[in-house]
Amino acid sequence: MFVGFRKNNIIVSVGVSLTLLLIGCNDSKASQCQRLIKTVNDGNSLVEINKGTQVATSLKLAKDLQAATEKIEQLNLQDPKLKEYQTRFVKVFTTLSQNINKAGKALNTAKSAEASTSGRKQIQTARSEIDNALKAAEIAAKQLDVLGTQVNKYCSQPE
Repeated sequence: MFVGFRKNNIIVSVGVSLTLLLIGCNDSKASQCQRLIKTVNDGNSLVEINKGTQVATSLKLAKDLQAATEKIEQLNLQDPKLKEYQTRFVKVFTTLSQNINKAGKALNTAKSAEASTSGRKQIQTARSEIDNALKAAEIAAKQLDVLGTQVNKYCSQPE
């Protein structure tokens, strides 16, 4: 009788362990939302902190945004809608990173231009590149705002 009790105890323990393991591995929508929103907010705060900074900081910001993009990309989301948002956030952060990098490099070119005719041409070209990069970054930032609103709306819906 003692052996039978012990055998049933083991079966129940294994069953409970498997159930807890399955529940733990199955992220809820709310949990996935929290992870996505936190990671996106971390990346977004990089932009807010570094607004209007100089070349070295802009180039570092571009690298930091790329790292944030990779973190967003690596989130293991199961919810199909959140995976779609994740893909869209990756695209937006990639665009931000690339354009901030372009603007930083163009600003560096403008700063190092000589006071000459060719230097003025370099500055004009750099100014154009900066303007184009900042316009693209502004569009991406607006997309980021729209995506944030959409994710918040989706995540606030009951499961």
